[in-house]
Amino acid sequence: MGLIRLKIRELAQEKGWTLKEVSDRSGVIYSTVRSYARRTGMTTVDFTSIHKLARTFDVMIEDLVEILEE
Repeated sequence: MGLIRLKIRELAQEKGWTLKEVSDRSGVIYSTVRSYARRTGMTTVDFTSIHKLARTFDVMIEDLVEILEE
């Protein structure tokens, strides 16, 4: 199974937002946003959360997700 990383911190910094602001704007629970932002590699994520985060940052899902290992 591959590993992915979500580029939440980078995209939030580009917008000048805190992780709390990302949570508020996206409707994704803060603990989930924080967890996704801190983790360097994940095997599973909630697709609904990824979709909401991509819409919040106004990027495609492919721009939010970085494939680390296939």
